[in-house]
Amino acid sequence: MKKIALLFLLCLSFSLTYAQGKKVALYKVGFYNLENLFDTINNNGKYDLEYSPQGDKQWNSQRYNLKQKNMAKVIKDMKVDILGVCEVENRSVLEDLVNMPDIADMGYKIVHYDSPDKRGVDVGLLYDPKKFRVLCSNSRTLTVEGKPDFKTRDQLVVTGLLAGEKVSIIVNHWPSRLGGEAQSSYLREAAAALSKSIADSCILDDPETKVIIMGDMNDDPSNKSCRLVLGAKKKIKDVEKGGYFNTMWMHYDRGIGTLAYQAQWNLFDQIIISENMIKGDGATLKFSKSEVFNKDYLINQEGSYKGYPKRTFAGGVFLNGYSDHFPTIIYLTKEKK
Repeated sequence: MKKIALLFLLCLSFSLTYAQGKKVALYKVGFYNLENLFDTINNNGKYDLEYSPQGDKQWNSQRYNLKQKNMAKVIKDMKVDILGVCEVENRSVLEDLVNMPDIADMGYKIVHYDSPDKRGVDVGLLYDPKKFRVLCSNSRTLTVEGKPDFKTRDQLVVTGLLAGEKVSIIVNHWPSRLGGEAQSSYLREAAAALSKSIADSCILDDPETKVIIMGDMNDDPSNKSCRLVLGAKKKIKDVEKGGYFNTMWMHYDRGIGTLAYQAQWNLFDQIIISENMIKGDGATLKFSKSEVFNKDYLINQEGSYKGYPKRTFAGGVFLNGYSDHFPTIIYLTKEKK
């Protein structure tokens, strides 16, 4: 079986590099929920106490370093040029991450802004400056009508040059399902509306701009927030001019998810792309394929959580795992001149 899988990967690599007899360059863009990547210092009162040496999780330097080592291993294996992340406490934990021995030689740079989220978690972007040159970035705050005290993660907007083309990346961590999926849906629909507004504005400003919307949406591709508000389509043929394609929906339909709860899989970690990345002759950046990065070592192999993502803690017990989410990746190609 492993020989067959290796042969498939070799064939895929060959087809991507010499598609239709033309040599092409390959770029990989991913997203990963790092699941509570906190430092050990309590800077945030009750919300931060849990992840401190005095807290219930006894979050000390040893456990923090093990967590960082595990995150770095996954990122090294993903081999992505650009990686959106969420559930990070601050810029400092990302600096520690990119300097971990496994990935230090990759030279990842960071884009990060502090969010108003009550738990103190943010989103961020890691990128290889040899592949992606940042032109500008900003952070957009979600406001919800009738909820003046509502606070959640900001949406990070980073515009740069990938393969010489302008690409705008919107990194998200939409409001959770706390209180119930149906009862909280309007919050994620508001987040989707903000993402779409940002994406549409990027394309309106420059129709050649490619847009990538990524993140932990706390919704599946078929939910209203993604399907209707954002308008991300399941099939390429259904994407209209100026529309969006959900690269993860095909996996969701096959029963593949990025997180599991009560024996049910969800695919919250999505990567959605603009129409101008799925059509064309290959002379510009073009979507090739997507995957849920669910390698065996990221999965519990035994016990009551067998088959689930192997997370850092489960039932209050330190497992020295990775995250409760699997990462996701898209592959982009462009013909070499």
